[in-house]
Amino acid sequence: MQIEDTPLSGVRVLTPRRFGDARGFFSESWNRRLLAEHGMNYDFVQDNHSVSARVNTVRGLHFQSPPHAQAKLVRCGRGRLFDVAVDIRKGSPTYGRWFGIELSFENGRQLMIPAGFLHGFATREPDTEIVYKCTDYYSPTADGAVRFDDPAIGIDWGLSGEAILSDKDAAAPRLADFATPFSFEA
Repeated sequence: MQIEDTPLSGVRVLTPRRFGDARGFFSESWNRRLLAEHGMNYDFVQDNHSVSARVNTVRGLHFQSPPHAQAKLVRCGRGRLFDVAVDIRKGSPTYGRWFGIELSFENGRQLMIPAGFLHGFATREPDTEIVYKCTDYYSPTADGAVRFDDPAIGIDWGLSGEAILSDKDAAAPRLADFATPFSFEA
């Protein structure tokens, strides 16, 4: 597995090897021992699978606050999406900065996002599936969001039209109006 660091401490791109033949391919998308050797000691407790029917569907920017904070390992099961992590760890030298990468069924990449980051994505193809592992269970009381198009963050989503949002995401606060529950630990 190829493991790449990003400009945001802890956020990593994982590209599993694919072994293919005329039937298709096999890929090991997660290996606890291998990733622990690279400092990623995660205990995943929940897998989520979401389908977005239309291009330009934006989901995010989401987080779960402590004590139910989640690290996520995100991949694309079908189609193509632009996946984004935003650092919201108080005291972090990269607070408010973002990293984005295209995840697709074709490229097989995954994004490892530790707790302390917002997460969101925008679909590039119809019927795009996102599949992700989480280190804590979903908790409605810990659920939160920040506005996806906040100019203070400045994410270039590369949308080809109007963003399709949930009511929750459309009403999310801006970063400046948000008191982060996360702190940076060097």
